[in-house]
Amino acid sequence: MTAQELRLVLTVEDFDAALALFRDALGLEEVDAWQAQAGRIAILGAGRATLELVDEAQAEAIDEIEVGRRVAGPVRVAFEVDDSAALADRLAAAGAELVAGPVETPWGDLNVRLSIPGGLQLTLFSPVD
Repeated sequence: MTAQELRLVLTVEDFDAALALFRDALGLEEVDAWQAQAGRIAILGAGRATLELVDEAQAEAIDEIEVGRRVAGPVRVAFEVDDSAALADRLAAAGAELVAGPVETPWGDLNVRLSIPGGLQLTLFSPVD
């Protein structure tokens, strides 16, 4: 038996703001949504998912390249997008905070780091042609 889907579950204080940020500003497709007596859920499609495992030394190196210092916690979400700089501006207008970037990485991407309400950090990356 193999895993069929990777689902990252975020518990957010302001559901509407998070939905506006991820669905409306980032452009993730709303696959399913429902409201129960206890609360609300929205499942947003983000294309292909991968799980990237890094050790502390590599996490520190990535933060140093993208931000200039160690800032991320144990979980950081990264999205490959067409234009990381333009999308970062759109996400900032929707409530995300620009942490650093854009910066061209040694592995050939243009990365921008943001923080969303609740403290989760996002990396937007676009391959540099």
